[in-house]
Amino acid sequence: MAGSLAASAFFPVPGSSPAASARSSKNTTGELPENLSVRGIVAKPNPSPGAMQVKAQAQALPKVNGTKVNLKTTSPDKEDIIPYTAPKTFYNQLPDWSMLLAAVTTIFLAAEKQWTLLDWKPKKPDMLADTFGFGRIIQDGLVFRQNFLIRSYEIGADRTASIETLMNHLQETALNHVKTAGLLGDGFGATPEMSKRNLIWVVSKIQLLVERYPSWGDMVQVDTWVAAAGKNGMRRDWHVRDYNSGQTILRATSVWVMMNKNTRRLSKMPDEVRAEIGPYFNGRSAISEEQGEKLPKPGTTFDGAATKQFTRKGLTPKWSDLDVNQHVNNVKYIGWILESAPISILEKHELASMTLDYRKECGRDSVLQSLTAVSGECDDGNTESSIQCDHLLQLESGADIVKAHTEWRPKRAQGEGNMGFFPAGSA
Repeated sequence: MAGSLAASAFFPVPGSSPAASARSSKNTTGELPENLSVRGIVAKPNPSPGAMQVKAQAQALPKVNGTKVNLKTTSPDKEDIIPYTAPKTFYNQLPDWSMLLAAVTTIFLAAEKQWTLLDWKPKKPDMLADTFGFGRIIQDGLVFRQNFLIRSYEIGADRTASIETLMNHLQETALNHVKTAGLLGDGFGATPEMSKRNLIWVVSKIQLLVERYPSWGDMVQVDTWVAAAGKNGMRRDWHVRDYNSGQTILRATSVWVMMNKNTRRLSKMPDEVRAEIGPYFNGRSAISEEQGEKLPKPGTTFDGAATKQFTRKGLTPKWSDLDVNQHVNNVKYIGWILESAPISILEKHELASMTLDYRKECGRDSVLQSLTAVSGECDDGNTESSIQCDHLLQLESGADIVKAHTEWRPKRAQGEGNMGFFPAGSA
């Protein structure tokens, strides 16, 4: 029995590890031999003291205040694990779709509620036909209609639109009519056939009757159409109404002829041009012949009436007064004509009718003078009488540019109140 125990100290039991045998040998003899070379079994050499120290430090758990603390150690042959982060893409940066959908839904519901509160109902089926004021062709293509809102900068001291504002509306609808009909060439209202021949339109006569003047914020509706005027001319008429009430504001008629843009001489209407504009001719008239004949002609002498003369000299066109044909805009002539009208007429009366005969065009280097002859001027005790005036716009050299005749009626009573943004007496 004792011999078997001694043998087991040096010879391991089958199935046991060399380390177990070494421990058994140490327990028996008291010392661990440096090398064991029995039956081919060689013991591992003792590790160095430094390695044993590292192993001891790795296995020993430090104590903090008497409590063991487990420190996380990393293996030298393994790298630190970095958590995965999704790359920044356009999709990842989008907001939460549920929140976005909720915001859009809220906006639509608020807009629908506001629209319901307004209870907007069009009074006429064609109210939305000209939303942006570009105009449209009506009545089988023979009439062009456009709406205009009277702006704050288009009214005068009497709180109504000036005659120049209304005349600008007439000119704008005339050009838009040609453009909408597809007849606009590269000139100012010229058709393609006119552009080929360097022809342009020039006005020779305008007659207008003003029944009332619109105020700031009013919407006016302008209808215009064309008709034949003799062999070589074209007539263009306008009828201006209040958009809401339908009441007539102004009626006007004009005669236009052709002029060569290069030679500045009048020209006959070519057959090709007549074929272009002929299908748009309308026999309707804004001012009847009887009404036109009743309007006094420019230069008429008033029998038995005292006449006063007023003159304004030194009028010169500015660059902004010229149109694309390099001659003074037709509306500018009206402003020059009224330059010589006495202030007493402008303060107490309003223009009721006007007839203009254009004799000669005005260039940008011209110097003009405006002459006005007044007949039937009222005094302070008789404000119900009408006034008639003859006007002459001519070059200082003596050549006539425009002859005109105007009729004035007393102004209608206006509501009291201050239109400005500052109280009376302030700067």
